[in-house]
Amino acid sequence: MTVYIDPPTWPGHGHMWSHLVSDRSFDELHRFAERLGVPRRAFERDHYDLPSHRYADAVRAGAVEVSSREVVRLLTAAGLRRPKGRSA
Repeated sequence: MTVYIDPPTWPGHGHMWSHLVSDRSFDELHRFAERLGVPRRAFERDHYDLPSHRYADAVRAGAVEVSSREVVRLLTAAGLRRPKGRSA
């Protein structure tokens, strides 16, 4: 199982956020997030939004650090990318 995370560079709601993604399946991603204690409500279309204070927790749990550009590339290559405005 490989799950990836980009740096917490996305601002919102008074925090900086990372994106947690899988290059295999949403089931894999949901299992990883559940083990990390991330609520399902943090899932948005094709990724989990993770606040900066949880970044190190995700990496310690096995998430691979990649750039934001690489997150998009991995999702697209896996056929898991769900851009805004598109239904699942």
